[in-house]
Amino acid sequence: MQPREIARAAAEALSEKKAINIRVLEVTDLTVMADFFVIASGTSPPHLRTLADEVEHCLEKLEVAPAHKEGHNSGNWLLLDYSSVVIHVFSQDTRDFYAIERLWADSKYWEPENL
Repeated sequence: MQPREIARAAAEALSEKKAINIRVLEVTDLTVMADFFVIASGTSPPHLRTLADEVEHCLEKLEVAPAHKEGHNSGNWLLLDYSSVVIHVFSQDTRDFYAIERLWADSKYWEPENL
């Protein structure tokens, strides 16, 4: 699958489970670490885990597996690394603190439905 398709599928999965403020940043021209960041917030630690599990489940059906996962025990920030696409699922406080969108402000921003 192409990175854009993975990002779109992840954003759709997050939306299905009522993620808050889903953002897709295209960082292809800014870093070698990934082509897209998909960023979303959840309302509680169980909601964050549900969001991450849904992304994994949906992408698994498309035969895409994460290269790395972090934070399933933290409850504040879960990360799913699909090499070309990195999904960040935050509590709102943690998202505000790290301000990833601000750090990558030069990236192209996509509404999930326009990917």
